[in-house]
Order: sequence, then structure tokens, then C-alpha cells
Amino acid sequence: MAGRINDEDVKAVRDAVPIDAVVSEYLQLRNAGGGNLKGLCPFHDEKSPSFQVSPSKGFFHCFGCQEGGDTITFVMKIDHLSFSEAVERLAGQAGITLRYEEGGYNPTHQRGERIRLVEAHKVAAQFYVDQLGSPEAEIGRKFLAERGFDQAAAAHFGVGYSPAGWDHLTRFLRGKGFSDKELTLSGLSQEGRRGPIDRFRGRLMWPIRDIGGEVVGFGARRLRDDDNGPKYLNTPETPIYKKSQVLYGIDLAKKDIAKSSRAVVVEGYTDVMACHLAGVTTAIATCGTAFGGDHIKILRRLLMDNGSARVIFTFDGDAAGQKAALRAFEDDQKFAAETYIAIAPDNMDPCDLRLAKGDDAVADLVQPRTPLFEFALRQIVARYDLETPAGRAAALDEAAPVVARIKNSASQHEVAVQLAGMLGILDTQFVVKRVAQLARWARDRGGKGPAPASSPQAAPLGAAPRAFGGPALTLRNPVFTTERELLKLALQNPDLVSPMFDAYGVDEFTAAPYAAVRAAILDAGGAEQGVHDSHTYLVSVREAAPDDAVRAMVTELAVEAIHRKTVDQAYADMQLVAVRRRAVERRIRDVQGTFTRLHSGGDPAQLVAVQNELWVLQQYDQSLRERGADAL
Repeated sequence: MAGRINDEDVKAVRDAVPIDAVVSEYLQLRNAGGGNLKGLCPFHDEKSPSFQVSPSKGFFHCFGCQEGGDTITFVMKIDHLSFSEAVERLAGQAGITLRYEEGGYNPTHQRGERIRLVEAHKVAAQFYVDQLGSPEAEIGRKFLAERGFDQAAAAHFGVGYSPAGWDHLTRFLRGKGFSDKELTLSGLSQEGRRGPIDRFRGRLMWPIRDIGGEVVGFGARRLRDDDNGPKYLNTPETPIYKKSQVLYGIDLAKKDIAKSSRAVVVEGYTDVMACHLAGVTTAIATCGTAFGGDHIKILRRLLMDNGSARVIFTFDGDAAGQKAALRAFEDDQKFAAETYIAIAPDNMDPCDLRLAKGDDAVADLVQPRTPLFEFALRQIVARYDLETPAGRAAALDEAAPVVARIKNSASQHEVAVQLAGMLGILDTQFVVKRVAQLARWARDRGGKGPAPASSPQAAPLGAAPRAFGGPALTLRNPVFTTERELLKLALQNPDLVSPMFDAYGVDEFTAAPYAAVRAAILDAGGAEQGVHDSHTYLVSVREAAPDDAVRAMVTELAVEAIHRKTVDQAYADMQLVAVRRRAVERRIRDVQGTFTRLHSGGDPAQLVAVQNELWVLQQYDQSLRERGADAL
């Protein structure tokens, strides 16, 4: 993996690739006026366009779902890539050679190596697909047909066949210009007695793609009785394939997972195929390994930690499936999503279920019913004799720490009550207190027990709430409208409001989202920074924002049209004066209240000080009213 990309190169990529050119590859854009473009948002369903692009500023924003950002952000969100992956993809389009600042190796060489290995896998995948139509591959076609997969299904998933000879693929790739070193490094070939030979021979082949759609490995199914290898043989660990970091089917499922905030985790390649063909297009599978932390990271990027997100596991009901479910539950709290388990009748997997009962049965199977925590607790409880006090106590000792790991305190309490019912313990509060005690114990010692999500935490000054309204917030209140206009000016035309704007306090913005944006501008160096460096100003403000909600508000204000056809100094001065006057008027009311209380029996010296402050404020207000911006 290459080191950190040079900041100048990131800026060059931003400047070189127009945001409207990138966005228009995914949706149709029309003129929105004011130099902006609009279209239907790719991140949520809508009938009328609320998605706007500002080519001059290099930003996009959706006024419906609040998604927003620059060109790099758009590529990250639309194709579910990391920051580095998005920059590298855009740099490739622009012909920009990136420099990497960390690592003791040559990044250019490593990038070249990856490209070669990916290209070898792409050629191999097509080779295997072509071989599936050969007479030798009849056994593979029969295997697919018996499981309900026709030729179209095989083509959709890129299923192929590896010939039974020793080096058919190796010789084919050599003919395409790949070296023996590249073939063994890729895992497509392995060392034989007389040189490289094919790793996969006489097997049905599933291409394993990364989230960007590139083939990085293969899963191979044994077909013949004389094959002494494992039932499934996967690509070994290579520079481009790490089994703990790939999910089969993620390239096909990613958009529907992001759109529906739901993912279905199955156990095998044919299960993924069966689910997708049955209309469950959010199904993915691990590749010969347990579902773990790196897989969770991939899904979290797609689910976006949406509070309504669901992850459904379809493990077999046998002992191995139960063990897999318990293992998955150990990582359950790394999700913001709710997790469930689905077990088919007679312990059938989705592929068998589709054959036996049709597509509707598969779709019904993955409806979330049994929470994973409930399944895990029942597996624990089932091992004890609950007819005896000792059995109930032992079951509680094992199950209570599991419940204590639940992050949300309300959910933790609810599950503790359910656990008491499972155990047959009538004193529910005893179980609840025991779970809470374990959670505190783990937190105090820095263990796995997470702090309850509902614990009161001090919010930073001016921080916006996690969910706040967009434009609708400003239309009902003229105070908010003025604050919004001033912030738009500070982001879009900083030269018109600087340096006066930078003297405005966060508390002069009465809407919490606007106060948070004001704080972000301050942290990014103020509006004056936008006058000196207009290219990086908006990026800096977004980076200074404390969370995604404030970042979304920054891009919204940077893209939204200003409510004036002619945006000039006079209009900017009007907004500056209006916001300042309202702040002064609020302070006058506060001081008048203090003066009234002190006048009826307070400290005389304090009364004089308050009276003086009130006089100064009233004089300042009069000056603003008469002289306007000259009084600022």
C-alpha cells in the first residue's frame, strides 16, 4: 500500500478534473441558474431535482439528503472508495503522476505492480469464461444447472472454468506478455517441478472483485472425485488479494446496499448468486474466512452508519453455523447498524432454498426477524440447566458480559430484561444491575465494554445537532435568513465581507447549524483566508467542520444561490449590519433584564457598571442604524 499522497498532488487533481464532468457520467445535469447545474440525486430517490453542482467552486450538494462535497468526495461516495483510491482514480483520468510521502519503497513501482497483477486477473477471468463453453467444461455447466443457474446467470457473475491440464492458463498469460514472476506473484500460477503451473485446474471458477469492480482473486469449486484438493480453493494472499478484506459480490451489491441501508451476509458463492437472482441484490459473502473487522469496515462505508441500517446473516443452523453466528456477534458492536440472523427451514442455505421453494422463499428468509444478540444469547443459555439455581447463575455469568458490550444504554437495558426472561429470573432488576455493573467495570478499565451512546457529553461551542433542517429552517424566520445570507457571502464571496466578518463571534449566529459553520470558518483561518487562497479555502472549511452534518451545511451554503442578482459590497454590508444589529439588540435586552433586577435591591457598584454597559450598547446600536457598515 502506497504512503500518504502529496498535498500538492491532491490539489492538482481537484483542479484538473472538473466536477461537472465527473458527475455527468452518473446523471444528467441541467442548467440551474447562477452558473450552477442540477439533476436527480444519485444518493437517494427523488422525483424532482434537488442535487446541485457548482462548477466554478468545484462542489456539489443535495438539498434533499444533504450529501455534499468536492470532486474527490463525490467519487468516494458514488463508487464507495477510500480517499486514496478516489484520488488515484481521478489522477489516472487526468494523467497526473502522484507522489507519496511515506514508506521506504518506490510507490511508482508498487502502483505499476498492482496494475500488472490486476490486468493479469482480468485476462484470466475472461479466459475462464471462454473455457466454460468447452466440451471439457460440461461437468461445470451441469453443476450450475443442477443448482438453478442458467447461462445468463453464469455470465452475469462471470463464472468460468479452469481446464484440467497443467499449464493452460500459464501459457496463455505468457503469450499475453506476463512474466513468470508476475504469474506466481498474482497467485494464478504456482511453482511446479519444471516451472510455473496453473494453480486452478479442472474447477468451476468465480472471479472475486474488489469494491471498485476489479478482479483480484478467484474462488474455485472442486468438480471431480479424483480431485484431492479442498472443496473450495481460493487465491492465496497476494499484493492485491487479502481474504479478510474482500467480500464476494460487493461490486454488484454496493449500490443497492447503500441505497437500501441493508446488507445480507451469506456463506458461499452460489448463495450470493441465488439471492441476487431472487431479487435480494444486497447479498455478499466472505471468501473462505470468517466475517471479521475488515469486512465490517467495508460495509460501514456503504451503510454510512445509518441508524436504520440492517445487516442480516444467513448462517446454517448446524453447529458450525451457530459458531459462525457467535463469532459475528463478537464484532456486532462495531456496527451502527442493527444485526439479525436468518436460518431457513431444515437448515437449507439460500441456494438450496431457492431450488426447493423458489425466489419468494429466499426473499422472505432475509427479512430481519431474530436479532443477532437474541440468537447469541439463546445459544449460550441453551448450554445450561435452567431448572436449577446454579444453572441459572452460571448462564447469567456467561451471558451478562455479552449484553454489557451493547453500546446503546437503552438497548442494553432492554436486552438485559429479555435475558432475565430467558433465564427465568423473576428479579429483573437484579439482572439489569448486574449488566450495568459489568459495563461500568469494562469502561473503567478501558476494556471492550463501550460507554452508553446516550451518556451526556459536553458538546463543543457552536456545534450543530446531528440532524438539522436545510433551507426550510431559514424560510420561516427572517433572523435565520440573514445569518444564512451572510454565511453564503463568507463562503462564496469572502472578499466582500472580510475582514469585518472575522470579528463576528459564534454567538452572533442564533441557528445552531450556522454557529457551527461560523466556527468552522474561524478554525480554517477566517474569511480573510478565502481572499488570499480561494482554491483551498472551501476545502479547508470543510476539513475544519466537526462532523458530517456541519460539512454538509458548508457545501450547501457554498453551492446555494445568493438571494440577490447583483451581489455587491452594498448587499454584503446590509447583511453584516443586520446580523450585528440583532446581536446587539439581544445583548441590550439581556442587560436591561439585569438592570431591572439590580435596581430593585442589588449592589450599587454593579448597578452602575450595568448601566454604563447599557448606555454603550444603545449608542452602538444607534450608530449602526445611522452609519451602517461604517460603524462596524
